[in-house]
Amino acid sequence: MIAKIEELLRRVEDFRPKAEAEIEEFRIKLLGKKGEITALMDQFRTVAPEMKRELGQKINTLKSAALDRINSLKEEISAASAAGGGTDDLTRPGTNDYPGSRHPISIVRNEMVEIFARLGYTVADGPEIEDDWHVFSALNFPEDHPARDMQDTFFIEKNPDILLRTHTSSIQVRVMETQKPPIRVICPGRVFRNEAISSRSHCIFHQVEGLYIDRNVSFADLKQSLLYFAKKMFGEDSKIRLRPSFFPFTEPSAEMDVSCNLCGGKGCNVCKGTGWLEILGCGMVDPNVLEACGIDSNEYTGFAFGMGIERIAMLKFGVRDIRLFFENDVRFLRQFAPAL
Repeated sequence: MIAKIEELLRRVEDFRPKAEAEIEEFRIKLLGKKGEITALMDQFRTVAPEMKRELGQKINTLKSAALDRINSLKEEISAASAAGGGTDDLTRPGTNDYPGSRHPISIVRNEMVEIFARLGYTVADGPEIEDDWHVFSALNFPEDHPARDMQDTFFIEKNPDILLRTHTSSIQVRVMETQKPPIRVICPGRVFRNEAISSRSHCIFHQVEGLYIDRNVSFADLKQSLLYFAKKMFGEDSKIRLRPSFFPFTEPSAEMDVSCNLCGGKGCNVCKGTGWLEILGCGMVDPNVLEACGIDSNEYTGFAFGMGIERIAMLKFGVRDIRLFFENDVRFLRQFAPAL
């Protein structure tokens, strides 16, 4: 046994690894569950009592020397690698590095901002934690009005009501309160609603809302602006249609559909055979909203619109399930990375 201890001690002292993987392999060979030093410790139980003191000291010395040597070598290789010492194991398999990219929601958001910038719109921003005035009251949502039930809300405080904004219309209110017409802004951002409808099983999504206020702004201006957006986002062959609807902050109001870009308007399972897909709500800004924000409704008119970025991204990229945008599955996200 003494000869074996001395042999192992020489091997520890003479060990010269080239990579950290060799150190770990050496450690397991000596100190693992089936390692040679571990086996010596098991044999130590059968040693004659008069030999135990001497052999015990030698085994402990061997074990300490092995641990010290292993730790020292790991530190040396780590330091050399950090300093560019060229100690990397060139025999190890290579790794595939995938190029990064923007999230598809960011890609579509930036494209929407760029399209409206060509029409003279600037980007406005605002807080995600808002008060009742900017989210509801200034937008012609009277207290206890049934329209508030359409937006199940996350309240943070009561009296005064502080909540997570349910739409980026609150940014429009802040712009109207601080700027004089003409106003031409888009308001992208994250919004929060307690919703679980169709495939949307989350409480966070993203919107882009637009606002244009000036003298003699008409519904025809609104229609032409949205037609321009649809053609630039989905292709020059895209068509739109407007259907009457209701929103407290616009009058008249409409829902806008765009011709299905997946089937070319012929009808498919995505558009449910209609050839049309709803993408946004819009309308002329209600005079009550203008007056609440300090703008003379007898002198100025305007229009507003709002759309979900996820909906636009689904149509643009042919994504069938909105949850894919939130699951962070790299197999999905890699599809939007630039090609090598």
